[in-house]
Amino acid sequence: MKADAFRRSDDELMRLALDQARAAEAAGEVPVGAIVVAPDGATILSHSNNRVIADSDPTAHCEIVALREAARTLHNYRLSGCTLVCTLEPCAMCAGAILHARIARLVFAARDPKAGACGSVLSVLNHPSLNHRVDVVEGVLAEECGALLIDFFRRRRAKIAGDTAAATRPASE
Repeated sequence: MKADAFRRSDDELMRLALDQARAAEAAGEVPVGAIVVAPDGATILSHSNNRVIADSDPTAHCEIVALREAARTLHNYRLSGCTLVCTLEPCAMCAGAILHARIARLVFAARDPKAGACGSVLSVLNHPSLNHRVDVVEGVLAEECGALLIDFFRRRRAKIAGDTAAATRPASE
């Protein structure tokens, strides 16, 4: 049987990243999660969630943490042939790290209209002046990942405002 027969689907991989996003939320972080998948399309090299508050580190976005862990796993800062799966469109910092790591493929769920650097606000990846190209797939489980973020920020705003009813209302209402 060919090795490709064991590749995980983008939906399956995004569900793993979504588990990481939920872990971030449980820890009081913005609920974004990421995983790095080996070139075989099946082996998970790393998984992470946002850790900026826990680590007191503004660079501890889930993408950066996952890239660091994958690089340590492979003993190589180049992650050639690997796929990064993330529940939210990466920001400029994370997009730069994706390029430097030589990630082959990026799969993300929801667009980020405020800080997205893969087409929403900026287009850092695949800029014609750069020497590396990334295959970008967007929209995988976008509604589910987007709803998690909307609910999180709705609850956060309601908590700040002291509105307990709004803090418990799901995004679908």
